[in-house]
Amino acid sequence: SAAAWLNPLFRIGYKRRLEEDDMYKVLPEDGSERLGEELQSLWDHEVQKAAKDLRPPKLAKVLIKCYWKPYAVLGIFTLIEEVIKVIQPVFLGKLIQYFEKYDPDNMDALYEAFGYAAGVCLSTLILAVTHHLYFFHVQRTGMKMRVAMCHMIYKKALCLSSAAMGKTTTGQIVNLLSNDVNKFDEVTIFLHFLWVGPLQAAAVLGLLWVEIGPSCLAGMAVLVILMPTQTMFGRLFSKFRSKTAALTDNRIRTMNEVVSGIRIIKMYAWEKPFSALVNEVRRKEISKIMSSSYLRGLNMASFFAASKIIVFITFTVYVLLGNTISASRVFVTVSLYSAVRLTVTLFFPSAVEKLSETRISVRRIKTFLLLDEIVKSNHGFLQEEKQEPSVEIQDLICYWDKVNVQLLSPVPPSHFPQSSLLSSILGELPHDKGVLKVKGQLTYASQQPWVFPGTIRSNILFGKELHPQKYEKVLRACALKRDMELLPDGDLTLIGDRGATLSGGQKARVNLARAVYQDADIYLLDDPLSAVDAEVGRHLFEQCICGILKNKPRILVTHQLQYLQAANQILVLKEVTHALPFEESRSEGTIGVGLYVKYLKAGANILVLIGVVLLQFLAQAAYILQDWWLAYWAGEQEKLNVNGTVTVQNGVNVTEELSLDLYLGIYAGLTGATLIFGFARSLLMFNVLVKAAQSLHNRMFNSILRTPVRFFDINPIGRVLNRFSKDIGQLDAALPWTFVDFIQIFLQIIGVVAVAASVIPWILIPLVPLVIVFLFLRRYFLQTSRDVKRLESTTRSPVFSHLSSSLQGLWTIRAFRAEERFQNTFDTYQDLHSESWFLFLVTSRWFAVRLDGMCAVFVTITAFGCLLLRDQVEAGSVGLALSYAVTLMGMFQWGVRQSAEVENMMTSVERVVEYTELESEAPWETQKRPPPEWPSQGLITFDRVSFSYSSDGPVVLKDMKAMFRPKEKVGIVGRTGAGKSSLVSALFRLAEPEGRIYIDGVLTSEIGLHDLRQKMSIIPQDPVLFTGTMRKNLDPFSQHTDEDLWNALQEVQLKSVVEELPNKMETVLAESGSNFSVGQRQLVCLARAVLRKNRILIIDEATANVDPRTDELIQKTIRDKFRECTVLTIAHRLNTIIDSDRILVLDAGQIHAYDEPHTLLQNHDGIFFKMVQQTGRQEAVALLQSAKQAYNSRSRPSTTNGGVGADGNLVIFETAL
Repeated sequence: SAAAWLNPLFRIGYKRRLEEDDMYKVLPEDGSERLGEELQSLWDHEVQKAAKDLRPPKLAKVLIKCYWKPYAVLGIFTLIEEVIKVIQPVFLGKLIQYFEKYDPDNMDALYEAFGYAAGVCLSTLILAVTHHLYFFHVQRTGMKMRVAMCHMIYKKALCLSSAAMGKTTTGQIVNLLSNDVNKFDEVTIFLHFLWVGPLQAAAVLGLLWVEIGPSCLAGMAVLVILMPTQTMFGRLFSKFRSKTAALTDNRIRTMNEVVSGIRIIKMYAWEKPFSALVNEVRRKEISKIMSSSYLRGLNMASFFAASKIIVFITFTVYVLLGNTISASRVFVTVSLYSAVRLTVTLFFPSAVEKLSETRISVRRIKTFLLLDEIVKSNHGFLQEEKQEPSVEIQDLICYWDKVNVQLLSPVPPSHFPQSSLLSSILGELPHDKGVLKVKGQLTYASQQPWVFPGTIRSNILFGKELHPQKYEKVLRACALKRDMELLPDGDLTLIGDRGATLSGGQKARVNLARAVYQDADIYLLDDPLSAVDAEVGRHLFEQCICGILKNKPRILVTHQLQYLQAANQILVLKEVTHALPFEESRSEGTIGVGLYVKYLKAGANILVLIGVVLLQFLAQAAYILQDWWLAYWAGEQEKLNVNGTVTVQNGVNVTEELSLDLYLGIYAGLTGATLIFGFARSLLMFNVLVKAAQSLHNRMFNSILRTPVRFFDINPIGRVLNRFSKDIGQLDAALPWTFVDFIQIFLQIIGVVAVAASVIPWILIPLVPLVIVFLFLRRYFLQTSRDVKRLESTTRSPVFSHLSSSLQGLWTIRAFRAEERFQNTFDTYQDLHSESWFLFLVTSRWFAVRLDGMCAVFVTITAFGCLLLRDQVEAGSVGLALSYAVTLMGMFQWGVRQSAEVENMMTSVERVVEYTELESEAPWETQKRPPPEWPSQGLITFDRVSFSYSSDGPVVLKDMKAMFRPKEKVGIVGRTGAGKSSLVSALFRLAEPEGRIYIDGVLTSEIGLHDLRQKMSIIPQDPVLFTGTMRKNLDPFSQHTDEDLWNALQEVQLKSVVEELPNKMETVLAESGSNFSVGQRQLVCLARAVLRKNRILIIDEATANVDPRTDELIQKTIRDKFRECTVLTIAHRLNTIIDSDRILVLDAGQIHAYDEPHTLLQNHDGIFFKMVQQTGRQEAVALLQSAKQAYNSRSRPSTTNGGVGADGNLVIFETAL
């Protein structure tokens, strides 16, 4: 029942958009867990056996063992199909013979001819059915293999050891899941042709021998020569592919960093070196893609030309051997060749090529599956010992990748991330010597808070069931009660990708709540207080760490050692940007002609495009004429044979013969033309399309670099990267090929219909309803198919995002023993994807069966039409029309499928084009360049500045007036959301502020962004290092000497650390500098600022999460190195800014107070005084003391103008303030 059960689905799909609930449930035998475990057990078995036999384990062997039986059965379908393909031309030949020997009175011959015609039609029908049954089943097998592999890869990822994580990157693992496993889907389709191909070739050879004798060997020889050339193409192609893949990985990694660090790149004005970096990689990648596209083009052209060359050579040899040609011979030969040609030149080499590709992928997956796993230590209690849970450590030495760090006390020095102590307790860090005993169930709250996509409640429960009282208690202890009330859906609010909905502090508290809720024996808390402000920190410490948990052993790593007695933590949370994660827009509707024009025009100008169109038509015309000439020749020959004209010349009887030179010459000429036009059109098309991909990528990249930061707040990184990986990948590889293929096939189909119509003009009448039915079917199908395709891609992304978020929270997942649960979630996502993939397979088969059915109708009409009009047609024309009509099978549905593919892929173009047209920020350079040594003093003036991140967003700074004098050190404080970071954003023009900001009298909004941003140094909130050498990180423009760089490093006390790296400055850092601790990264940022020697330095919340030593170091460097500079510090810990020259207190975007610290502290109702009081008694006394001391030690200048003679209006400000 040609998949009739799908009809209701299509009906729904035609009426409205399909949603996930419309999909059929996955069959139990296709379930991810079941398939994965089955393969996993075989693999484990193989690994053990291999270890015994001292050989490397073979993954391929395991795969074959698991899947060969059901797959082998499918070979029968292939066999039937290929047998029919060989028999059909024989029927065709008999039918044409009837026309050659046409005798109106011979009724027996007519009935026989009707029988043959029926044979031709039946074989087309049977072909239609078996072909699709076969395809459906093999693709399903492929799907099973892929799903099982993914399950295993994910399972493995969850138990990687830290050393292994160093050998692989998140990108690489995602790549295994996105690209490598897809090879299984492809390889299963072609494998059977490895044995069917040679068999079929032998059968055809036999039939041809009977038909035209030894001449057939010439044609077969060409086929045999073509095969290795195609295989060679395939080889070369995969060589290019692997080179391209390495470059693509590289480009996407760089893009990942650019997008994640875009804020910093913008603030440093580093767009140029990064764009140079990406463009360089992209250039190499495009040149490889161009080469592989030309290969593809040659391959496709040779595929079209192959049949022509084969037939040409066969008949040239046949005629030269003195035989005369006849229509039935010509067309049986042509049909037989075309039957075998596909298998031999396409399927067989494809099978070889896919097999080699799959072997590479299997090897890559195997390498991954053999990486080191973490040693599972069991921290449970034994039944007998009911003693206290404890952690015991003596002389522990641990290695991260064998860098020796001794750890004797739980209060390590600055350059040693304390987290390592916790990691070793968690068992993430293998220890070399020493004792580490852990008794009891562990739980862990990481320093970089980790949340996974889902509701807040699911993040806290983390797989435990909900006990309302306990849950409430935990929420209260973790100070989440109020936050939940403010969020739209309370604790059922969805957290976006990477926790986009929550602020840093909220994430940290969710992280803590998760740990507390787990009810374990030992709590490892890695600086959970660092991201929250003073009040909350105090609350957490008292209510949670010393409250709910008071009877449990807990290890708290924190940087505020000096306040621990006072249980106290002074930090201010950064602002909350309210960005709700919105759904990836699934673009709907069809794609306009305008888009195709845009796409093609990106690749070439109008004249070239017109040339391309002409070439296409010329090539197709030559293609048909070549076949027509053979038919014409056979017809002329026929006339001679019938009339048998004998002329008398010079008294000698001469039988008239056709001039061989003329006929053969024209035939050769046409063949040559077909070849030349065919190759030219292919290569030209590819050239245009790859150029289009190149120019679109460049435009998109430039547009992304120039768009305001706001864009990146709204769009999750994944979505932006998707444009650069998936969509550009489509434009590079898949789209050009599909596009060219579609155009060639479309022209072929038109050719077939034209030929049939020229023989039997009447055929156009039944053709009209067929075309109407076809158009209806296509629209009907495409609507559903597009939705299924869309569902397929939207159900695919959770699989990836689950993988990457699991990799980010690996430690947390393991500490909570939640691997099982995450594995199950992964399986559920996989099953959801399998549902849509299965639908995709079935719907495409549903459509293809119906299309092939229509082709069978067309063949039937043609065949019986010829018999009904037997008086008016010639044998040659019948042969031409029928042999062409038969080729429609398969080709027609493939063409339609390709047209749908092109349309689907054009959505990638649409998405890329959408990103090439983003709004851009102000120009990097303007006509108005500031003087070269500007700013020489560092006077910053805010004149009625208002600021909001987007035109419709809330105003975060309101009508602000302030002046920062040269060389002044100003601390900026305020509660969460007071607008501290916004002040920086306004200064850097990350969004355009209203009002005026002057620096040394230059209006900042008039100069180019680069001119402005390069002149201010910033130490950002989250220090970012980029992958690349240490030198590139400090000085991407290569403007400084080595000496300068070493000096800068020495000043921030990193010299020794860098000298210990294997290649010193040239050491390539791990993915985004993860081999440095947060404090060290901060120091690298400070070194960048030291190198820049700017007059203005801004420190944004840079002191969160840093231990006191680093902190002191940063403060000291700032006092020494930046004595001559204006320094603005956005502070959290008051002790760092209590001795500033002045303190600016912000409240709700307005200036609450702005004066010297000591003066501010006299006002007991002020916000600042209250903030000092909140730090606890001891600390408050110390703060008051240092403020007073600083106040007294200061030399007071005359307060008129801070010693700056500038425009008068500044004086007015002074008094206004």
